[in-house]
Parts: sequence; C-alpha cells; structure tokens
Amino acid sequence: MLFRLLGGNLTLETAIIQILAIVFVVFLILPIHEFAHAGAAYLLGDKAIKYRGRLTFNPLAHVDPFGALCLLLFGFGWAKPVPIDPRNFKNPKVGMALSAFAGPLSNLACGLLSGISLVLILNLAPETLLSEWGYYLILFLFNFLAINVSLAVFNLIPFPPLDGSKILYAFLPDGAVNFMYKLERYSFILIYAVIILFSRSGILDIIDTFFMKLCLLNNPLCLYVFGLG
Repeated sequence: MLFRLLGGNLTLETAIIQILAIVFVVFLILPIHEFAHAGAAYLLGDKAIKYRGRLTFNPLAHVDPFGALCLLLFGFGWAKPVPIDPRNFKNPKVGMALSAFAGPLSNLACGLLSGISLVLILNLAPETLLSEWGYYLILFLFNFLAINVSLAVFNLIPFPPLDGSKILYAFLPDGAVNFMYKLERYSFILIYAVIILFSRSGILDIIDTFFMKLCLLNNPLCLYVFGLG
C-alpha cells in the first residue's frame, strides 16, 4: 500500500486513512482472526489451547511484527499462528479444517459489517459524502472492508502455512497431508512466492472484488461510488 503512495497513486490524506485502517486491523481484527482459530479449536475439543495463551483478544499475544509490516506495505499479512493440536479432535482433519476456516470467516464477517454500514450511510444519508469528515469516515470504512476481504482471501489460498492449506487437508489422503506439513518448514519462502505469484497475476484482485461486492450487498449506489460496478 505504501508502495502505491510512493508511486504517486495515493494522496497523503488517502494514505493516512488507509494506514489508520491497517493499524485498526492489526490491533483489533488480527486478534479477532486468531481468537476465532483458538475459539473454534477449543470448542472442537482442543481444551489445552486455553493454556497456550492464545484464547484472548489481547493483540500482544497475536501480532507478528513482520506480518503487520507486510500488511502495511502490500495490503495483506498475517499474525502469529495459533498452535492447535489436531490430536485433541475427534476427527483431526475435519477439526483442523473448521478451526482454520474460522479465521477467514471472522474477517468476512467484519467486512460484511463494514459493508452494511456503508450501504446504510450512503443510502440513508448520501450528503455525508459532501462533508470532509463524512468523506474520511466513508473512506475509512471502505478501506476497512477492503483489508478484511483481502485478509480472508489471502488466508484461504491453499498453500502452507496459510489457512487454506489446513482446509485442503480435510480432502487429501494422509500421505499428501504429511507432505504438506513438511512444506511448512519453508513457510516464509512459500509466502513470498504466493505474494509474488498472485499479486502479479491479478487473481486476488478479481476474487477480492467479488467478495467486496457481496459485503456491499451488491448495492448499486455503493458499487458506483467505489468503482465496483
């Protein structure tokens, strides 16, 4: 995101709003994302996770500085992975898949709340766009929506160690799952490869736009205002 500012594609005011949205995501939404993982695992049988210090909304327990930096620079990042022990689930593959899906689902839920807020504001009080503070509020909510959707889509990519790989495990034979677990030792290399591959291909932008439209309830006015129509 900062790269676009340096390239002249963002105004200073717009960049500040986006940075504020990212800070809000880092210290509120990423903890919610990780708490969703931990909470789902706890409910599914991994009771020991309560003592691993991750069944909390405290951002200090979840924030990964490097992942937060990538979120600031590229628009997507990550937090510290929640240590889940699949041996505590009745069905380890299904338990891991559901626990993994809980994180991106929490991002989509937050994005939907932001989208509904935008729909209500723009349809019930369109004059908000004409005031400076109203414009900044709408810009903040839209960036909050975009970042949440981007995080959900990015984490659903089926590459280790992203959440999508854990969901994929539920449909793979044990041999393939063991191979995927071995790949996780190269997680940073894989993440770099995923960022480069999907950023250049434009695939993520297409998927992000689809989910952003859904979060905005496909409202014609909102799609027009944000150039998604």
